Amino acid sequence: MYNLLIGGAAGQGIDTTAAVLEKMLKRAGYNVLTVRDVMSRVRGGHNFSLIRFGDAPVQSHANELDGIIALNEETALLHKGDLKKDGFILCDSGMQVDDPRAIKIAMTEMAKEIGNPKVAGTVAVGVVLKLFGEGLQNAKDVLGLSLKDKYLKVNLTAIKKGYDAAKSRYPRKNGTFGGWMNITGSQAIALGAIAGGLQFYAAYPMSPSTSIMEYLASKSLEAGLVVEQAEDEIAAVNMAIGASYAGARAMTGTSGGGFSLMVEGLGLAGISETPVVIALGQRPGPATGLPTRTEQGDLKFVISASQGEFPRIVIALKDHRDAFYGTARALALAEKYQVPVIILFDQYLADSSATVEPFDLKKIKNEEPLEVSEGEEYLRYRVTGSGISPRLAPGQSGHLVCIDSDEHDEKGWITESAEMRSRMVDKRMRKLDTFQPAEPDFLGAEDFDILLLGWGSMYGPIAEAVGTLNGEGKKIAALVFGDVYPLPQKMLKEKAGKAKVIVGVEQNATGQFAGLVREYTGIACGGRILKYDGRQLTGEEIADRLRKGAF
Repeated sequence: MYNLLIGGAAGQGIDTTAAVLEKMLKRAGYNVLTVRDVMSRVRGGHNFSLIRFGDAPVQSHANELDGIIALNEETALLHKGDLKKDGFILCDSGMQVDDPRAIKIAMTEMAKEIGNPKVAGTVAVGVVLKLFGEGLQNAKDVLGLSLKDKYLKVNLTAIKKGYDAAKSRYPRKNGTFGGWMNITGSQAIALGAIAGGLQFYAAYPMSPSTSIMEYLASKSLEAGLVVEQAEDEIAAVNMAIGASYAGARAMTGTSGGGFSLMVEGLGLAGISETPVVIALGQRPGPATGLPTRTEQGDLKFVISASQGEFPRIVIALKDHRDAFYGTARALALAEKYQVPVIILFDQYLADSSATVEPFDLKKIKNEEPLEVSEGEEYLRYRVTGSGISPRLAPGQSGHLVCIDSDEHDEKGWITESAEMRSRMVDKRMRKLDTFQPAEPDFLGAEDFDILLLGWGSMYGPIAEAVGTLNGEGKKIAALVFGDVYPLPQKMLKEKAGKAKVIVGVEQNATGQFAGLVREYTGIACGGRILKYDGRQLTGEEIADRLRKGAF
């Protein structure tokens, strides 16, 4: 694997440079993972992207670097401590970078000669491609996808100048991923929603969920869906519930602060048994916290949000592939069980991009509402053995469709009957009696001493750590959960009984998932690897902590 860092100040074109380079590398056959570290500001500060690529699947980003592409001097100063001894710092010849590993090229001067000072980053892309033995055969296609037509010619000239100014340094690897696609987590969620039959999406912009709305809006005409930017999160969730009541598959998205405002709406969906999907992008809180960083701090909040008791399903997306299939599944589950389904992801997954195999629409399963037999009395909240009742949309049949936020009887009329209250609570709670949460992914060999427990986006780093340590002769295994509530317990109980020690691995300060496991199963973690500084754990960090017994 190779690891590159592209860094500079906001406004220097870091994201465009990284996007072009990752697409070029993927076209060359590499498997690529790009992670973005962005400050909460429009100009200035220090931002960077980490690009890891190789001829095998990339499961986690890494901090040890093969190369630094420094668009300013600060980048070289901040990150050269992570650079390998035989690594390189690519920078402009005018920068004061005093390091024997520096490759100084007059990128700014070249860009000015071409006629556009902003293409210095594209010059750097050409240098990097030459260093790693790649050609420029994909340059026109890739640049054409990333840039407007009027900027294509100048950037093609820039990438050629950079390419000609460098010498090959690393052996070329023959990857087989050229036919796969590069996609961000937010794009995968949006596409999964479309594949799951989404018809209405409402949201208020809040990082890291905003990019879901932006992508859905860009595809709304092609996909035949309505995307509404609401005035706030309260309006967004109520719009989604209203659209669902009217018969549309509906979804909203937010972050923890916005979800706090949606909590009353969540309860409305619960008591009215209205299907709705809420995608919650986790970032460090409380309040504004670190708005452009990552964390897994909202698990216990979403499980218990809103007053009273009602069934809900919580799914944590594990990677870019799971973001697609998991979102489509969430819409189907909401429709089938007539409950709110909450999708948990985080900034790390949302803003990173990865090489994934093209999605297979044949794997998407949709659920249809229960039919109402002609002539029978329509009872929206008919008490059934499964707890699931027939659901009609208003104006689409000859039946009166009633719902209410008060407790109600089978017709949907308000009631204060003690007997009916108990029957309705029991009916709603029975819905999850038939729901079988997906068992976690088991990683590693059956003969293990240490069992790691993780969830959501910890999948990749944990998978890499398990592979690394078992390759060193250790005995490590892991369970990584996607369905987190209701908690699947079969495999957990089976594997936990074989472990000498169980270690929870999470991106929060209190071990929220470990606490959930103990609450529902009595299984306690004997150790914990936690990180909550807003930056994602890497596979190497997890492996190092385990080697040292620092858990």
